[in-house]
Amino acid sequence: MKENQFVEKKKLEVVIDKSANWKELAKDCVCFANSRGGKILIGIADKEDLPPENQKIDTDLPFKINKKISENSVNVGLNVAIKTAPNGGEYIELEVLFSASSIASTTDGKYYFRSDDTCVPLLPDELTRLFTDKPSYIWETRRTKVSKFDIDTDKLKSFKKDIQHSTRTTLHIKQKSDDELLEHYFFTDGDYLTNLGVLWLGKRNDRAKLLYAPTIHFLKFDEQGQKVNKILWEDHTLNPKELIEAVWFEIPDWKEGIDVADGLFRKFVPNYEEEVIRELMVNALVHRPYTTRGDIFINIYTDKLEVVNPGLFPIGVTAANILHKNVRRNQYLAQVFYDLHLMDKEGSGIDKMYQVLLSNAKHIPIPFQGDDYVMFTITRRISKTEIISLMNRANEEFQLNTKELISLGIIAQHNSISAIEFSNALNLPERPNIVFQWLGRLLSLHLVISKGKTKATQYLINSDFLKKSKFKGQTNLKRIENHRLEELIYQDIQIYQPAPIREIHARIGIEISKNRIQKALKSMCTKGTLDCEGKLKGTKYFIRLKP
Repeated sequence: MKENQFVEKKKLEVVIDKSANWKELAKDCVCFANSRGGKILIGIADKEDLPPENQKIDTDLPFKINKKISENSVNVGLNVAIKTAPNGGEYIELEVLFSASSIASTTDGKYYFRSDDTCVPLLPDELTRLFTDKPSYIWETRRTKVSKFDIDTDKLKSFKKDIQHSTRTTLHIKQKSDDELLEHYFFTDGDYLTNLGVLWLGKRNDRAKLLYAPTIHFLKFDEQGQKVNKILWEDHTLNPKELIEAVWFEIPDWKEGIDVADGLFRKFVPNYEEEVIRELMVNALVHRPYTTRGDIFINIYTDKLEVVNPGLFPIGVTAANILHKNVRRNQYLAQVFYDLHLMDKEGSGIDKMYQVLLSNAKHIPIPFQGDDYVMFTITRRISKTEIISLMNRANEEFQLNTKELISLGIIAQHNSISAIEFSNALNLPERPNIVFQWLGRLLSLHLVISKGKTKATQYLINSDFLKKSKFKGQTNLKRIENHRLEELIYQDIQIYQPAPIREIHARIGIEISKNRIQKALKSMCTKGTLDCEGKLKGTKYFIRLKP
């Protein structure tokens, strides 16, 4: 078993003898209590699946652990037990209960949260959000006053049919009785429906009484910002799956697009792709806090689409790391969506949007978090139609994976991009070799070539592949070689000297990165070709006079 958001492994030394670190263990317990709970397996090393075969646990140790954690933490509930592994070795299973109605902390007043497989401190603004988010963690399974016998039979039949046809559900689940199926998906609690059960299978009146059932507003605006169309789904007749289908089939604008050349054929590129629209709606319905009032808005303008969702990102997720961070807010609702093929595995939806948009030569989605809402913006403009043919050919020839397609699309749109610019474009975390992990096989397949080293590395599409793909994009100076760049700078300064870098940059080509021009100027000054005067932004360059 690998460490993840719900499992942590520690050596036995952490709780015995002089090596015991009770404060560190208490911190980990606080992390689990403030997220969704979890288990700490004491006596199993990080990279091991089982404890040592001859390992035996003192029967008094669970009591000692419980006592020490209580002394070093506040609002942390535990179940501590000795377990025997298949190899005969013993270990301690420390189950940390989810703190549903209070915030856990260490006794010295510090707050922590479990993010993926690490424990991170909670900042003051995140602590406030945690207070707000706590009720939403248990919203799904909270029992309502609606009897399970008052279920909408048509919705139940449809749900059972979807389960039977799903390739993600086992035969064991498909063979369950109605009551067993509802209990399996946490739709019922005894003889009553849960909030999740009412949301998916309840009747209209019962769904309308939920706090807060989702409602969707579609608004279309013309060039002057005047509203020209409006469609509402606010009568609570539809469950989440039906809402997604209604949004896709009842809004006529999704059928609009343009034809672009793709080799000998023409390809229809919609203004807004179906995969992107469905994924935006899935995000809006699965990840919203259902304890927060607010409607979902779909706003279409002449050049862009905005999807506005009430509530904020889950703790640990920001607009910057949304491509790389996976945090569940409504885990049981997400499981239903997954089993019914309404969403892919957790966290892959944003990747899919990036892939689809970049394959159609469009810009990546722009996430934004406001005071009490989250908004995704999708632009309809195609940057270069030639990129579509390039991406299609590369994928058909090499069967690229998602990360490779995203990386190829980013590089193709920029023509040439530095390692730093690439990382910034995708908001990559600062980890060793992270850029190479995203590039995957692009370099070995010679689709992409690199120039330079470390952070100064430039990535660009291989010109041989461009020729083979009959790529007809516009030529620019991003690919210019260093000695030619220096000659271009020399000719510019010879005419306009003394000149600051901003003016040189504007004249010779704004598409060339400022960083490259700065390095070229520094190199020319070192070689004695140029001289400079002034400091920082006031520095001006001129031709060095020969002695």
